[in-house]
Amino acid sequence: MISYETSRRRVLGVLGVSAVLAAAEPLSGGMTSAQAAEPKSQSAKGSVSAPRGSAQELVYIGTWQGSQIYAARFDTASGELTPVGPVGAANADWSVPHPRLPILYAATMDEGGVVYSFAIDPVTGVLTETGRVATGGAGLGGGGVAYLGIDEPSATLLVSNYEGGLTAAVPISPTGTLGAPASIAQDVGSGPNPRQAGPHAHHVEIAPDGRFALVSDFGADRVFVYRFDRATRILSAGGSGGPYFYATAPGSGPRRVAFHPGHRSAYLLSELTAELETLNWDGATGQLTKRQSLSLVSSGFTGTPSSSDLVVSTDGRFLYAGNRAENSLTAFAVDPRTDLLTEVQRIDCGGVKPWGFSIHADGRWLLVANEASNSVNVFGIDRQSGLLTDTGHSISVPNPDSITFYRSCP
Repeated sequence: MISYETSRRRVLGVLGVSAVLAAAEPLSGGMTSAQAAEPKSQSAKGSVSAPRGSAQELVYIGTWQGSQIYAARFDTASGELTPVGPVGAANADWSVPHPRLPILYAATMDEGGVVYSFAIDPVTGVLTETGRVATGGAGLGGGGVAYLGIDEPSATLLVSNYEGGLTAAVPISPTGTLGAPASIAQDVGSGPNPRQAGPHAHHVEIAPDGRFALVSDFGADRVFVYRFDRATRILSAGGSGGPYFYATAPGSGPRRVAFHPGHRSAYLLSELTAELETLNWDGATGQLTKRQSLSLVSSGFTGTPSSSDLVVSTDGRFLYAGNRAENSLTAFAVDPRTDLLTEVQRIDCGGVKPWGFSIHADGRWLLVANEASNSVNVFGIDRQSGLLTDTGHSISVPNPDSITFYRSCP
């Protein structure tokens, strides 16, 4: 349910950071790499260029509590991965590319929720640091930034700061540089699990019409629904009683939230219970209502549940969820009339602890970061049935936890 009243876990509200804000401009094309900020340092050398004419793209791989971002080349025809190696210095566990420019933004474990900017060499894959922006939070030992996402119409980088229990809206300039946060939404709350001593924002997703930002908070057992103004990049509570929120069962640990492309439903994955919920989305009021609950836990499992990632196919016909406790991936078919889910497959992830995964833009491939087995594994996707097939292609990467495709590789 959504509460519109002040709860015992009273939300502190939203902190406006900038006194004067220019109107946000959409990210535009036509920029060259020379228009990006001048690099400060070279972070890696010696990467091998892709063969000319090959159907290869760059893949960037974050590492859990590591010190380097790794790269690989992905053959979109065969599904083969070729390792490039470490290409940028950062303890990054999530990254996202600029939609138009050769720039990669990386979420780090640095105290203060620091986001790095890197210039991408599209030929070699090498990353050169161009800047850093802090988003707040210190001393909670929560692990820095958990997620980055770009709202292209407002040229905003949305930052889920797990350590600080907050979400920051960071302006992206026409040249791709990052400014100080335009606004910060501070979550408040806790849960019964020892890991839920305070709020831990784990994911942020902008609603289809751009008027709301949904924040799944692992520590507060809430999905907070903040209002979002694309013109000013301001996140706001929308009322004196704090932001609206959808409350999960105590001890759930909401981790990932994703909208269906049809805009009427959202899906929520909770880490501590491995529960997958289908929620009705009311775009007029910002209200979420539970419609369905499914479990990733198999019958007979007696261990501690631990779900990881959630991805909806671009055509909206299938959904994929990761289960770290059982080293499995589960595929669901989406009912085209109701958006409700039906399980169609459970398959071994090809390694140990599938921490994160991404679907390639053509919808034919799913790459899995298996953190505890130090491997990135490639699965083929049958676009008619949604079923996954382990291709046998994999590379070794130390403690991988996220996969980012960069499509401008020649």
